[in-house]
Amino acid sequence: MSEPLLCAIHHVALICSDYPRSKAFYSETLGLRIVREVYRDTRASWKCDLEVSPGVQLELFSFPDPPPRPSRPEAQGLRHLAFAVPNVEAVVKILQQRGVACEPIRVDEYTDRRFTFFADPDGLPIELYES
Repeated sequence: MSEPLLCAIHHVALICSDYPRSKAFYSETLGLRIVREVYRDTRASWKCDLEVSPGVQLELFSFPDPPPRPSRPEAQGLRHLAFAVPNVEAVVKILQQRGVACEPIRVDEYTDRRFTFFADPDGLPIELYES
């Protein structure tokens, strides 16, 4: 077998329906550090790079009148974002204190790791997966 062509995920990009609301959610509620934020006049679009971990970023974009995301849970495309956390229960408690509703914690039947889901301001499912 040959060497893998890819070595890591650099970033995940999201287009937001309400940029200020999503920026506040990811930077203040979830605590991701803003690396840079720029307004792109030619596209009438904000772009905000947030650090998830060293070398991994989440990019938030705003665009005029973006179409809504398919609502079916098994639609083609991005299914959910998953973030590794050391203790799912502890993070859920913090998120609940910040007004974020989380699903009950479950256990992955294949790895025995705990996980749960919550939604971002646009309804994108986000998973917390215990590392």
